[in-house]
Amino acid sequence: MLSVRGLESGYGRIQALRGIDLDVTEGEIVTLIGANGAGKTTLLMTVCGKPRATRGSIVFDGVELARMPTFQIVRRGIAHAPEGRRIFPRLTVLENLHMGAVATDGTHFDQDLERVLTLFPLLKERLTQRGGTLSGGEQQMLAIGRALMSRPRLLLLDEPSLGLAPLVVRHIFQIIREINREQKVTVFLVEQNAYHALRLAHRGYVMVQGQITMTGTGAELLANEGVRAAYLEGGGTQAEGAH
Repeated sequence: MLSVRGLESGYGRIQALRGIDLDVTEGEIVTLIGANGAGKTTLLMTVCGKPRATRGSIVFDGVELARMPTFQIVRRGIAHAPEGRRIFPRLTVLENLHMGAVATDGTHFDQDLERVLTLFPLLKERLTQRGGTLSGGEQQMLAIGRALMSRPRLLLLDEPSLGLAPLVVRHIFQIIREINREQKVTVFLVEQNAYHALRLAHRGYVMVQGQITMTGTGAELLANEGVRAAYLEGGGTQAEGAH
């Protein structure tokens, strides 16, 4: 579904991504783990067209995205729930969900809204409440729900557990599994919580300083001593080697 080859990207003279190769197959949950500043967020943003790739290719369903405007990328079936949620704080929950549906023709709005509210019943109770007054967990639910309103085939999730209490984190990961299994949405997950992410994922990648240094199934990476030392046991910030 998504194939990234030789991808380079950055900000001005700062090169954040260095020859990234990765694949996301339809139906999978694929996770990307790495330390803060490794380039994970930049990768998701580059897939969405901002910043632009300076080299390499991003192919989705056989179509090159590297030079495509972001609004066209969304219409092709990719949605992004960004780091920090980035909801519209002054808009109501319902208005935020309307914003997520802008990329569609609106024909299925009521059906899509019902699907999101079934996933997140708390949002149903807060439809007229401003987004900025929601708790952190509720804002994360809204960010994911807003992304789903565009009817994506591929959902990009950036740090959905960031700043949330452990019980809420478990709930969010359960919902991600449901989105994948029940709603048949492929998920590419960027996450610092390596334990939850690798338990959830079919496959994973490890990123260090803008490069992929390791790949394997979620179970393989969970069992890898380098990954455990770097991301699961409070060790260093790098995991070297390859599968």
